[in-house]
Amino acid sequence: MPMQLDATLEILARDPAAPLDLAETALLLARDEFPFLDVEAHLNELTAMAREVQPYLRGHLAHQIQGLCRYLFHEMGFRGNPRDYYDPRNSYFNQVLERRLGIPISLCAVTMAVGQRAGLTIAGIGLPGHFIVKASNHEQEILIDPFDGGRILSHADCEGLVQHATGLPFEASALALEPLPLGLMVQRMLNNLRAIYLKNLDWSRAIRILERLRQLKPEDAVLHRDLGLCFVRHNQPGKAIEHLRSYLDVAAEADDAEKVREFLKAALKHVAQWN
Repeated sequence: MPMQLDATLEILARDPAAPLDLAETALLLARDEFPFLDVEAHLNELTAMAREVQPYLRGHLAHQIQGLCRYLFHEMGFRGNPRDYYDPRNSYFNQVLERRLGIPISLCAVTMAVGQRAGLTIAGIGLPGHFIVKASNHEQEILIDPFDGGRILSHADCEGLVQHATGLPFEASALALEPLPLGLMVQRMLNNLRAIYLKNLDWSRAIRILERLRQLKPEDAVLHRDLGLCFVRHNQPGKAIEHLRSYLDVAAEADDAEKVREFLKAALKHVAQWN
């Protein structure tokens, strides 16, 4: 029986490295948008895929990874969606499984979910501006870019990817290529949706995502600010007031503090008119 999302996020807030299942967590997140999503059915699908991929996993690690990538990105047809990169469906795990389209982090989640169920050790690597996976055993580590059809990456390739995505220099050091804990991976997934919904002025969905992020990071003042601003723009000034005050309590000297005070005054004025 799948866990409930509230309980999952509570665990990850306490311990971002808690040994929870990535696929189940991602499907629970998707259920916010797709309330009738059958989590168990999708988990069973991943288990079936892990069985199907077994004949591809022969020989040493490099051959196993080639087999996994051939199965996922050629046989199954998973691929990146650069044309509609900011389509929110690319970020919902159930939709990625159904449409075979995703962004780097969601395709990495598929690779990890299937690979781990098939017995491989695969972890997510959160590069600045991009997301990849790392397969490893006691002898070797292999970096893979699922968004690029499972391309095997060198350290120089990783540096080039970050340079292209961010315009900033990057050193692919051992520390920079450390696996990302599940809790931080979930934060990154949610932040992708946050950016999409804010850009689209979809305040109700942005509020929902921000509230999920606050479950993971309850002390984050910026989340209070963004929630308050979204509530104002969503014509719910009463719900905005506490969040805007919470932000100003800890960020009174921030560059945007005066702007936030103006939003707070407007919310208070609006609520006062109700009395």
